[in-house]
Amino acid sequence: MIRYRIQELLAEKQFREGRRVTLLELAEATGISRVTLSKMVNQRGYGTLTDHLNKLCSYFQCRIEQLAEYVPDENIPNSPEIDS
Repeated sequence: MIRYRIQELLAEKQFREGRRVTLLELAEATGISRVTLSKMVNQRGYGTLTDHLNKLCSYFQCRIEQLAEYVPDENIPNSPEIDS
C-alpha cells in the first residue's frame, strides 16, 4: 500500500512558516480538490493521479519519496490480502 505523508509535510510547513496551513489552502494552491486531498490523507490504499503527486511535490518542494512511502500490506493491521 502507498501511504501519503501529506499531514507530516503540512506540519513541517506550518512550523517553518509559523502559521496554520489547511487542506483547503493546499487545495487552492495545487488545484487538487479538498475531497481528493482528504481521501489521500484519511483513506487507506487510496489511489491518485501522477499529476496530483507532481503538484504536491511542487507545492512542498520535495521529492516523491518524501511525499509517499510503500508500506507492505502485512505491516498493516486488519488489511485484506491482495492477490497478485
